[in-house]
Amino acid sequence: MEDLGLLGAIGHINRLITVFLIMAGLYIIVARSNMIKKLVGLSIFQTSVYLLYISPGKIIGGTAPILSPEWDTYSNPLPHVLILTAIVVGVATLALGLALVVRINEAFGSIEEDEIYKADMD
Repeated sequence: MEDLGLLGAIGHINRLITVFLIMAGLYIIVARSNMIKKLVGLSIFQTSVYLLYISPGKIIGGTAPILSPEWDTYSNPLPHVLILTAIVVGVATLALGLALVVRINEAFGSIEEDEIYKADMD
């Protein structure tokens, strides 16, 4: 197998960015106790999943699947449609999470998990 060096890495830049975003999002979700920061981590993780699905969905030199004698290579529109739906669901999930954080802050006076746990045990 031939080592392409920098050119090989550039060819896989989308995959590298996706893996970095997945790891960053998961780290933020697990390591932070602030609920807003956890929601930001969840949003970063969702963005990495969008990139994971969209990257292989584009065919270079391909066009929309409209039959024409000019084109012989077509791109599949299904990943783009699915990601559009996932973005809408992600925004709704984030809005619900923020609404829950506001209610938790009103009830306990904090958005830190440790403080909420202590207040709940008292």
